[in-house]
Amino acid sequence: SKVHLYRMLFYYVYFENSSSNPYLIRRIEELNKTANGNVEAKVVCLFRRRDISGNLNTLADSNAREFEEESKQPTPSEQQKHQLKHRELFLSRQFESLPATHIRGKCNVTLLNETDVLAGYLDKEDCFFYSLVFDPVQKTLLADQGEIRVGSKYQAEIPDKLADVELDNRIQEKLETKVWDPINQLKDPQIDQFLVVARAVGTFARALDCSSSIRQPSLHMSAAAASRDITLFHAMDTLQKNDYDLAKAMSTLVPQGGPVLCRDEMEEWSASEAMLFEEALEKYGKDFNDIRQDFLPWKSLASVVQFYYMWKTTDRYIQQKRLKAAEADSKLKQVYIPTYTKPNPNQIMVPGSKPGMNGATGFQKGLSCESCHTAQSPQWYAWGPPNMQCRLCASCWIYWKKYGGLKTPTQLEGTARSGSESGPRGHMTRQEVQGMSPFTRNEGRAKLLAKNRQTFILQTTKLTRVARRVCEDLLQPRRAARRPYASINANAVKAECIIRLPKATKTPLKTKVVPRQSLANIVKDLAISAPLKLKASRGPPTPINRNQVSQPRVGQGLLGKRGFDSAAGVPYPANGRPYSSVMRTTSQSVIKRQKVSQGEAPNPVVFVATKDTRALRKHLTQSEMRRAARKPHLLVRIKLVAPPRSLAVPLLPSSTSEPIVLED
Repeated sequence: SKVHLYRMLFYYVYFENSSSNPYLIRRIEELNKTANGNVEAKVVCLFRRRDISGNLNTLADSNAREFEEESKQPTPSEQQKHQLKHRELFLSRQFESLPATHIRGKCNVTLLNETDVLAGYLDKEDCFFYSLVFDPVQKTLLADQGEIRVGSKYQAEIPDKLADVELDNRIQEKLETKVWDPINQLKDPQIDQFLVVARAVGTFARALDCSSSIRQPSLHMSAAAASRDITLFHAMDTLQKNDYDLAKAMSTLVPQGGPVLCRDEMEEWSASEAMLFEEALEKYGKDFNDIRQDFLPWKSLASVVQFYYMWKTTDRYIQQKRLKAAEADSKLKQVYIPTYTKPNPNQIMVPGSKPGMNGATGFQKGLSCESCHTAQSPQWYAWGPPNMQCRLCASCWIYWKKYGGLKTPTQLEGTARSGSESGPRGHMTRQEVQGMSPFTRNEGRAKLLAKNRQTFILQTTKLTRVARRVCEDLLQPRRAARRPYASINANAVKAECIIRLPKATKTPLKTKVVPRQSLANIVKDLAISAPLKLKASRGPPTPINRNQVSQPRVGQGLLGKRGFDSAAGVPYPANGRPYSSVMRTTSQSVIKRQKVSQGEAPNPVVFVATKDTRALRKHLTQSEMRRAARKPHLLVRIKLVAPPRSLAVPLLPSSTSEPIVLED
């Protein structure tokens, strides 16, 4: 149905800023028309529990428990507690402007009262409550100052009525103070004459006071100030203190030091202070605590309240009230919003598709609503991070959009809370990310896995397997395998698969037949391509003298085993000569190396160059030695002067080579 919002000022409405996130709840303060003809709403922000931090949620929980104890609420069930958290909002003083076309409906938000039953909010649609005020800048939660004090503890205790013959034995002086006695010896004309004298004395006192003469420069203004209630109260109090004796009261009004000057808050406040008060009243309203704290900290709260009620009797208040009424008449009060008919991008499939896929008459095996666990729905919506592939039915999707949660508690609710905002893992806490990381230490990961992870099996459906073959051009499996971090729009692939599926069933799929060789042919090819072995050495290899030098003061290598260039604990360099005690070995390096476990370290291998090889190295330059070290698989050709002969030997033996053979 079409949405009509008539006189929508100060209405609570739903705003949609994202297709996957819940609605925003805002209170409309003003409706303004922009230069291009669009309508924008100036709104007050209200926040949900999902919008505040975990510490503030804990504070809100303690406040809710105190409220239940004080108001003696009936004990709700676990599901009711879960859903009541979705109905609780937090008021703020943050304003923002939003386009009116984003309005999706109206809701009702009330201040929580002690007489309210919390379970009653669950029986009403679009009903919310608040009791705390959230400050988005300071990140604090405070009690609302506008609390309505209704309840037994705020009511006066009226004693029983005394009988006709029973006397009141209470001491009246301790209970109350008498300020005026209507039964006195003065007549009304005499009292009126005394009040006129008191006003005249007040006018004369203001003429003598320097500060008052500056504020009220004319006689008319001084007389008007002297005629205020503060002068009349002082005159009547003077009569009461002097037992209604006019002569004594006259002398009290004008003592020897001069006439008595009585001022109220309107005279005590300066013009600049009055301007500050009007500015604060425009910003905070009648929140006198905030007005005093932010604008007038040198004034007492009683002084601010008294000035407000006196200020309301002035022409300044009447003038501002007329200006506000004229501005309100010029602003928009009625907005017509047409029906929002655009499809939601989170819809898995359009209603009316083939039964058995997504419609009400059938469902896919293993897929159900994440909230109510139903398997049949006229429409399904994708919910949560894309990698989880969760979905909601139509009714649970509306509940999620309005109340910002699921009907039943689930572990994935926190996942979807921020997954749609900041990516699949942008919502997770540090402990949850460490629990899912494969690089977390085992001893610190065991507790996290027990709390945050559960065993589950991912099984693809038939439709998914068919979509991989039918929509291979869209899916691009080879490219996706090379880029596993890139996301795939599974909903678009499945939707395209459903379109192509009727055509694909008529034409058989083309399969590529890869010819495979027999095992005998593979072994023959490997034998042909195997490297040739070198001939055995003519002479015995150079023996290793293990007693040449003492072992240096170096422990075993940082890898947990002997170095690869050592034999029997004694290190050897590449030229076959043992290190001396003054030489620095590679195991003495100051660079800290990473340790590996004993099972992953390779077995130690020792290579010792022969005497002829060391002799041939002397005929190479330093650049040729470096080149040979960088490319040990290539042969180095050495030309000798006498006798003329050419040798081709590898200078650096590899792990697969045999003893080196020198030939003429």
